[in-house]
Amino acid sequence: MSNKKYYQMIPKVDEILADDRILDILKTSPRKIVIEAINEEIDKIRSLIQENEDENRIITELNELILNIINNCIAKNKFSLRRVVNATGVIIHTNLGRSLLNPDIIDNIMQISTNYSNLEFDIEKGKRGSRYSHLEKIISQITGGEAALVVNNNAAAVLLVLSTVAKDKNVIVSRGELIEIGGSFRIPEVMEQSGAILKEVGTTNKTHFEDYLNAIDDETSCIMKVHTSNYKILGFTSDVPVSELKKLKSDKILLIEDLGSGVLIDLSKYGISYEPTVSDSIKNGADIVTFSGDKLLGGPQAGIIVGKKELIDKMKKNPLTRALRVDKFTISALEATFRYYLDEATALSNVPTLSMIVKSIDDIEKQVLRVIDILKPKINSEEIIFDIVDDFSEVGGGSLPLEKINTKCLAIELLRGNIVDFERNLRNYEIPVISRIFKDRVLFDFRTIREDEEEIVIEAILNACKYI
Repeated sequence: MSNKKYYQMIPKVDEILADDRILDILKTSPRKIVIEAINEEIDKIRSLIQENEDENRIITELNELILNIINNCIAKNKFSLRRVVNATGVIIHTNLGRSLLNPDIIDNIMQISTNYSNLEFDIEKGKRGSRYSHLEKIISQITGGEAALVVNNNAAAVLLVLSTVAKDKNVIVSRGELIEIGGSFRIPEVMEQSGAILKEVGTTNKTHFEDYLNAIDDETSCIMKVHTSNYKILGFTSDVPVSELKKLKSDKILLIEDLGSGVLIDLSKYGISYEPTVSDSIKNGADIVTFSGDKLLGGPQAGIIVGKKELIDKMKKNPLTRALRVDKFTISALEATFRYYLDEATALSNVPTLSMIVKSIDDIEKQVLRVIDILKPKINSEEIIFDIVDDFSEVGGGSLPLEKINTKCLAIELLRGNIVDFERNLRNYEIPVISRIFKDRVLFDFRTIREDEEEIVIEAILNACKYI
């Protein structure tokens, strides 16, 4: 068959638009998207003809043209930012949106977002108020700080603090704490943007009290302690805690601590490595503490600043605060999250990040066994082997980098077929399931899979099995 005849077999756009299946799609998809999908699929066939592709492939594409157009439309109508199931075992997964919010919090956000609110209105006084007033009292109550301020992330918090109290002045930082945070942003670069002048002391692995003491001069405004929450230096090391550095404070020299991950509960009581809490830092003498809202705290993305009221008030007047301010959605979610922390047991059971960290191995094993029992009767045992294996979960999100938490995983081994293709099909499911491959098996860590997500995982696995 000549190329000309292939071209003649391609239906006209008007003919395609008259197809009942396309008419159904037009009921839910904008005409512009449907036309775009039609043209793309027709161009794909024309390219195959032009490149003298195999006749069977061209005929197949022609026969499946309407189906491909429909699938193209469905793909175009999907939101780019979508829900996924995290089966990786990394609890605060930066690539998957970090900490989850409790569904009850969403109810409060919906009330605030679909109605007018007192965002910047003082109801009692009947005049303009401050958006920060909704958070300041509860954050101060839980952390022990005199005052609090919230901006859009922790890097912004550090930027605002240093811009306010250390512009054109020296800030002393240990070389071992000049960390790089997500997206290749580094503490020295954030400091430079703030106008502060970095003064490095000590070495990568050892910094002593005398290093800080000897670095102080007339241009020193702050000593800054940066908690290395996303890595650890082991071996021949030493650093100086805030409780010691407070001896160097004066009327002119402030002590700042950037905690990064922002844990509010001592997790060592639950078998997790000790991580300094915000209240510990305040008690130990820090004038200002900065930390994230969406890491170990388990709330929305935010940068939280707590400390001396006099200093916080100055920050509120800094023009940068306007550029870095949070919106009503963040304020609503953060207030609701902090309310859980009024009682430790309530926080552990209602903040998803904490619940996953302390989730018992028995509960995880019950989930895996429940899923295996449902899958086994539906799967050909000559194609797939199911197993339950011991493994380790991680906290993730630049928090507790050395912490390995015992867990149980569902392991799938293919007796035929390609394991990489199988994993890809899991990701291509309607609700993508993000798992991992280890030693030619796909692992599903149920520490990060909620009970209400089990059915999704089951359906995704069954769907992937169709392509083996």
